[in-house]
Amino acid sequence: MLLLGIDLGTSSIKISVVDASSGAIIGTSSYPPVESEIISLQSGWAEQSPEMWWSHLQQAILICNQQHAYNPADIAAIGIAYQMHGLVVVDKDQNSLRNSIIWCDSRAVGIGAEAGAILGEACLQERLLNSPGNFTAAKLAWVKRNEPELYAKIDKLMLPGDFIAMKLTGEITTSSSALSEGIFWDFKKNGLSDDVMTYFGFDYSMIPQIRPVFSSHGTLLKSIAELLGLKSGIPVAYKSGDQPNNALSLNVTRPGEVAATAGTSGVIYGVTDRLVCDKGSRVNTFAHVNHSAEEQRLGVLLCINGAGSMNRWTKANFGDVISYDQINKAAEGIAAGSNGLRILPFGNGAERMLNNRLVGAHFHHLDLNQHTKSHIYRAVQEGIAFAFRYGLDILKENDMKPEIIRAGRANLFLSEVFTQSFVNITGVPVELYENDGSYGAAIGAGLGADVFHAVDEAFVNKKPVKLIEPDGIDLEEYYLDWKDLLEKQF
Repeated sequence: MLLLGIDLGTSSIKISVVDASSGAIIGTSSYPPVESEIISLQSGWAEQSPEMWWSHLQQAILICNQQHAYNPADIAAIGIAYQMHGLVVVDKDQNSLRNSIIWCDSRAVGIGAEAGAILGEACLQERLLNSPGNFTAAKLAWVKRNEPELYAKIDKLMLPGDFIAMKLTGEITTSSSALSEGIFWDFKKNGLSDDVMTYFGFDYSMIPQIRPVFSSHGTLLKSIAELLGLKSGIPVAYKSGDQPNNALSLNVTRPGEVAATAGTSGVIYGVTDRLVCDKGSRVNTFAHVNHSAEEQRLGVLLCINGAGSMNRWTKANFGDVISYDQINKAAEGIAAGSNGLRILPFGNGAERMLNNRLVGAHFHHLDLNQHTKSHIYRAVQEGIAFAFRYGLDILKENDMKPEIIRAGRANLFLSEVFTQSFVNITGVPVELYENDGSYGAAIGAGLGADVFHAVDEAFVNKKPVKLIEPDGIDLEEYYLDWKDLLEKQF
C-alpha cells in the first residue's frame, strides 16, 4: 500500500510516495525548480498566490508519476503538510479572493497587539496560550479593516493546507491544531474561541467544519483523480502545519521530545503535556497533531524567520551562482568565530522571539582587508546558530530543556559548519534523520487512514543516520558578542 505526502513550503511544493509496509520513499519530486515567488508590495509584507500552489502541486505529482517507480493507482491515502499561519479566503464558489497573506508577513502586528491588550492577560495565558500577534486571526482582521468589500465576499477562511485539500476534494475542513496556530482556539473551553471571534467581529460561519487531524478531510474528486493519474475516492486523511508535521516525521509526539528545522525559517519545537504560555509571546504554544481533550499534547514553538532565508540571500548575492554545497565547503575553510565578523540574520519580517520587532539583517565588524566571501558564508551560518541559542534560552525559561534534538538531514542541517555550531553553542546533541516534511505527511496519511494503528508502528524502520555531539570548540565568547550587538538594536 502506498501513501502520498504533500509538503506545501514557501520555496516549493515537494511530494513523496511512501511504501507503508517498509517505510521507504519510492518516489519523490518537487516543483518549481527555482524558488517560488514571494510577493512583497510593501516592506514587511509577504504574499503568495494559492492558485500558484495548486498549479505547482499538479506539476510535482505528474513529474513524480513519470518516474515510473510505482503505480499511482496503488496510492491509498493523501496527507498534507503546509506553511503555517497563512490566510486564504474563498467565496461561496471556492474561488480564492486574494493572495494568501503568508506566515512571515508582518502587516497585522499592530492589530494583534491591540487585540492582545484588550483581551487581557488572563485570556492570553489561560485560554489562547498566545497573543494574536501577526497570526491568521490578526491577518483576517487586517483584511476586514483594509479591504471591506473583499471581506464581505468571504465564505470560508482557511490555512494553506486547507486550500490544497479543498482543491483535491471539494470539501473545506479544519482542525483544532490548525485553529490553534491561527489563534482561534480556546484551550480552556477546548473549542473555538468566543473571545477572539467576538472581539474581531468574525462570523462563525466562516470557520470550516472541525475534524481531527488524523481523519478524512474529504475524498479525491473524480475529475482531479483523472487529471493527476490517481484513483478517485481516496481520502485526504491528514493535514498539519509544517512544524507539527516535522515533529511527527521525527516521531516527536511525547512530552519532552524536541525537533528542529532550519529551512526558510528556523524552528525548535518541543512537545509538552502542560498549557505553556510565554508571557511575552516570544515562543508560541499550539495543539500538536496528537492533542486531544483527554490527553493534552501541546507543541511549544520557537520560530526564527531569518534562518535559511538569510542563507538563501547570501547565496544569491555573494555566491556567484555556486551551490549550497560549495558554500558549505567554503565555510569549512574558515576558523570558528569568522575572524570577528558577526551577522544578525533577521531580515525576513518581524521576529516573534524578539517581541515582534523588525530588526533587519546586519553585518558587524566587516574588515575589507581581511574578510572574504567565505568569511561571510561562515558568519551567516554561525549567526543563524546563535539565533537558535538565543531562542533556546527563551524556551528554557518556559521549562523546555531538551537533552537531545532530532532534525531531518536537510537544508542547513546539511552543513557541517551550521550543525556543529548549533550543537556547540546550545550544548545539545542532534540526531539527524533521512526524512522531510513530505515523508511526515505520508506517514500522517497512513495514521489517518488507519493503515498504521499507532505512531510507533509507523516508525519501526526509522533510525538516525548520525549523532552530532559537542566537539569541544567553545563559541560562547563569539555568541556573547553577537548577543550584545543584537540587543543594541532594541
